[in-house]
Amino acid sequence: MKKITIAIDGYSSCGKSTMAKNLAREIGYIYIDTGAMYRAVTLYALRRGQITVNRTVKSIELEREMPLITVSFTINRETGQPDTLLNGENVEQQIRTMEVSNNVSQIAALPFVREALVAQQQRMGANKSVVMDGRDIGTVVFPDAELKIFVTASAEVRAQRRFDELKAKGISADYSDILKNVQERDYIDSHREVSPLRKASDAIELDNSQLTIDQQQAWLLQQYQRAAAE
Repeated sequence: MKKITIAIDGYSSCGKSTMAKNLAREIGYIYIDTGAMYRAVTLYALRRGQITVNRTVKSIELEREMPLITVSFTINRETGQPDTLLNGENVEQQIRTMEVSNNVSQIAALPFVREALVAQQQRMGANKSVVMDGRDIGTVVFPDAELKIFVTASAEVRAQRRFDELKAKGISADYSDILKNVQERDYIDSHREVSPLRKASDAIELDNSQLTIDQQQAWLLQQYQRAAAE
């Protein structure tokens, strides 16, 4: 089978990362979590006081410091999964908090942030054999990807998944707060001026509201085998 680029886009908390990680491991591809990259920049801005209490971003300050921000990944020896590094520091746990979730869409909507991270993402996937998930992979980062998947699920299902994920990690969370966050992120992601979340015309849509992880992985593997054989 030929080497291909696999782009998995969709709404927040749809399980895109789980799908992408599992597929990459199964077929021996590199996995890149672009959402984690935007979360890392959000964490940086929060630490630097560049996001106010009413979620206004001090964009001039952040833009000036963007050249100082490097996001990379390293494999966790215990889990076998990639951890996110912000300027060399492992921030995998810190970027998954509700504070970051509540601010990441505002950061991701900034043109200079998207430009910087898209350039990094394109370099990472230049040699194909990559599975990348995010909001604009099939439309902006890799518009020529051989396989594009667009994942969706109801806001309620996605909020419950996020709630269960945080509980499993020992992170305190409230379901109603998470549901509100999911709905707000859907609106911001779909209405931002730069690279809004949308399904690519040649993407295959998957509503996984009622699917188990095993069912969606079996479906995804079939799509990969078809695309790689063409």
